[in-house]
Amino acid sequence: MTKTVLIVEDDLHIADLLEIYLKKEGYRVEKATDGGQGLNMYRTLKPDLVLLDVMMPVMDGWAVCRAIRADSQTPIIMLTAKSETSDKVQGLRAGADDYITKPFEMKELLARVEAVLRRSAPAVPEKKARRLVYDKLIIDMDAFELIVNGKKIDTPPKEMELLFYLASSPNRVYTRNQLLDEIWGFEYFGDSRTVDVHVKRVREKLEDVSEYWRLKTVWGVGYKFEVDLCPEASDGGTEV
Repeated sequence: MTKTVLIVEDDLHIADLLEIYLKKEGYRVEKATDGGQGLNMYRTLKPDLVLLDVMMPVMDGWAVCRAIRADSQTPIIMLTAKSETSDKVQGLRAGADDYITKPFEMKELLARVEAVLRRSAPAVPEKKARRLVYDKLIIDMDAFELIVNGKKIDTPPKEMELLFYLASSPNRVYTRNQLLDEIWGFEYFGDSRTVDVHVKRVREKLEDVSEYWRLKTVWGVGYKFEVDLCPEASDGGTEV
């Protein structure tokens, strides 16, 4: 999606030059020539970034910056001829994300624009892989594969889901009703022996594969995926 940059700059030569370079980089550009106009255009346009001069008529850049920050976190880069540290501090305290002193190299400004936009972009949640690895066992829910001792084992969906659920919390005991609720859903009206049947079928696929883990019955309670420490699964398993 094309990003919009609002330039608030009373020096028309600088504003035009910025517009040319930003458009060449694929940005949509709008311009204002004083602080009051810039603030009004900001409120109308809601740009992705504001390039904001400090010394301007009507409202100076610091006042515009504070007004924007009163209701928004839109990225702001301040442009000024003042290079004193106190001026930079004042700009940053007003809420600016960056500060560049005139005269500046256009390549540097474009790099700063890109960096500020990148920092302000909302983080994309990383999809968590649903793959567990134990000694001689891989439970891959993304590929829907059960690999036991290096061999792919054809496994029905509910058996895969049951094993993955238990192995995701090693050594935790689940009752039959908990497993029914989580794997079959609250609306399932079947007998809790359904869990027993599925556990039995899963056990048949995993029997005597590893000495470090096992699908265990906790009599009078339910089931757990019991794990001992081992080099391949020092925390009971790895989810990747």
